[in-house]
Amino acid sequence: MVNKKRLLKTFKKLISLDSQNPPGDETKIASFVSGYLKLLGLKVKTPTFKKNRVNVLATLASKGAKKSLLLTPHLDTVPAGNSWKHSPWNAKIIGDKIFGLGSTDCKCNLACLMEAVSVLVEKKIKLDYNLIFAATADEESGSDLGLVPLLEKNILKADAAVVLDADDFEIVITQKGLMHLKVKIFGKKAHGAYPWLGINAIDIAAAIIVDLKKQSKISAKNKYLHPPTVNVGTIHGGDKVNVVSGWCEFELDFRFLPGSTEKELLNNLEETIRKYTKNFKIEIQGIQDPYYIDPSHSLVSGLVLAMQNLKIKHRISGSEGATVITFFKKRNIPAVATGFGRQGCAHIADEYASVKNLYNGARVLVEFLKNYKS
Repeated sequence: MVNKKRLLKTFKKLISLDSQNPPGDETKIASFVSGYLKLLGLKVKTPTFKKNRVNVLATLASKGAKKSLLLTPHLDTVPAGNSWKHSPWNAKIIGDKIFGLGSTDCKCNLACLMEAVSVLVEKKIKLDYNLIFAATADEESGSDLGLVPLLEKNILKADAAVVLDADDFEIVITQKGLMHLKVKIFGKKAHGAYPWLGINAIDIAAAIIVDLKKQSKISAKNKYLHPPTVNVGTIHGGDKVNVVSGWCEFELDFRFLPGSTEKELLNNLEETIRKYTKNFKIEIQGIQDPYYIDPSHSLVSGLVLAMQNLKIKHRISGSEGATVITFFKKRNIPAVATGFGRQGCAHIADEYASVKNLYNGARVLVEFLKNYKS
């Protein structure tokens, strides 16, 4: 049912439309996607939260349906940079590889969804739910001009969601939580020749960091994820080489498992710091909750069945990094992620997708959408 020639044409057009972020401008690609969907008879809206930062929302309504299912890829890409051997915009095909900026992340997923909707409309396939199509802006910079305000302002409402932003038919059902924070240690300045007259904040910070890195407390386990981690991303301190440092600050990146909480992490961090000093401050910069959905949920089982029916190898997995799935958790919307890019190809020079994955990805979406029970 999937029209491979049309699918490739759509994909090549998407690649040709520059949507690098930064600088951030989804107008051209959003115009193409919205025009494509309007021709299929879908009702289309283009919410915009900043000039040129356009989102595309469309609904394939099913008469009498009470539930809705959202599928959402994103429109923007990372910048191309200067290391490409192939053109980032021409979608050159060599063997099974089709090169282009955003080919894997995530214009292949966008093209597959557009083709799947085309098939549903052409074949007049009756769904027992309303299908919501949301191609969003600003994913590569935190989604503050895309998915986040769409959900927070109740512009985008759904009973369940599939995020199309993954590779090689993996089905992401869980991910680590994230907490970024800055620790400020305050010491006492003194002449470097008389260090015993001061309190060296750098020495204290170093001891705290070593202690944190030695800790191996695991309060939760998840077979799809590696153990929790802590990374020291930056460290700054002191004013001059011959002065005892009166200050030091460092930034920490915590990744923690479902079943753990940021409160537990903060309590442990404070206990560790207090072993070395009482003169400190912690500034929280950002938190994203961990996520887990049961593998028996209809979103997961529906995707698995679709791939099995088409004899396509799938993999249930977890994400070590933060994804947009957690934005749905805040709204109590069950969600999973899947996709058809090539693992290891996102954000690289000469990024490419697989022609085979592209075709099979569209087939999977058609199979999943026509059989999904809301």
